[in-house]
Amino acid sequence: MKLEEFDYYLPEELIAQTPLMKRDEARLMVLDKETGDIEHKKFYDICSYLKKGDTLVLNDTKVLPARLIGIKEETGATIEVLLLKNIEGDTWECLTKPARRIKVGTIVSFGDGSLKCECLEERKEGIRIFKMIYSGIFLEILEKLGTMPLPPYIHEELKDQNMYQTVYAKEVGSAAAPTAGLHFTKELLKKIEDMGVNICYVTLHVGLGTFRPVEAENILDHHMHSEYYIMNKEVADKLNDTRKNNGRIIAVGTTSTRVLETIASNNNGVFKEESGNTKIFIYPGYEFKGIDCLITNFHLPKSTLVMLVSALAGRENILNAYSIAVKEKYRFFSFGDAMFIK
Repeated sequence: MKLEEFDYYLPEELIAQTPLMKRDEARLMVLDKETGDIEHKKFYDICSYLKKGDTLVLNDTKVLPARLIGIKEETGATIEVLLLKNIEGDTWECLTKPARRIKVGTIVSFGDGSLKCECLEERKEGIRIFKMIYSGIFLEILEKLGTMPLPPYIHEELKDQNMYQTVYAKEVGSAAAPTAGLHFTKELLKKIEDMGVNICYVTLHVGLGTFRPVEAENILDHHMHSEYYIMNKEVADKLNDTRKNNGRIIAVGTTSTRVLETIASNNNGVFKEESGNTKIFIYPGYEFKGIDCLITNFHLPKSTLVMLVSALAGRENILNAYSIAVKEKYRFFSFGDAMFIK
């Protein structure tokens, strides 16, 4: 499969720059994966497509204010450090710009110097391993000095940092938000639960893959970065019960999907309590073992996420849906509108 098979035309003005103040008033495109039929709704209409006995699976990861701007102590050069993954203790995998300025032993200082980091190791693709140097509580210092790591296609300043967190965000550790979940309000989740729909949470800490375009012409040559995930026993049992009782498993977002598909693939279609790192790459031809339906946003051209939704709904159905979304002026990407693939 060639990369250009997952390309589509998108006018720049359709890339949403700011979140909607009322999260659940985003538009919702409903796509039937069997027929390709499309309906146009609002996100709060999702209740019409859920039924008692279904299980909705959300990713409860919480985004770190992971973007830090500091200065290289040696020269005073401005350096951007994006925390990607906690390796252990105060050692972090980070994306740096400009990376060529950061060698082993380089120290970068942030803010008033209450946080510094020392480069321990140089890796490819702008990755550096840093040791964080500080006194006090790291997350509190990060709250003061860091900002939300918004994707590079968002140029507007985010006035309320909480708008890049889901209302159920809990487990700190992501370098990006699981954006399909941004559309839910606490009231909408309560309404869904009152309908007899199960709501379950898994965790996947979103990492480097989010910031990396696919560059391999043959998509099978693409290298996926690993991301840490967790599912507890209670959730695994609920999902297995849903299957037994002929309910549907509905993933909220591609991150939840990757957790569910990783665990189902590891265990012959059964869900088990499990944690680890996944590099799962889902593209057309993949046989889904974990999910039945998906709530998701509109994804970047040529991205692994367009490949994932194409695997679920068919490439032609997805490209047709995206073409219609452009004509109908849907809002795209992280702060954009949603799609329900049923």
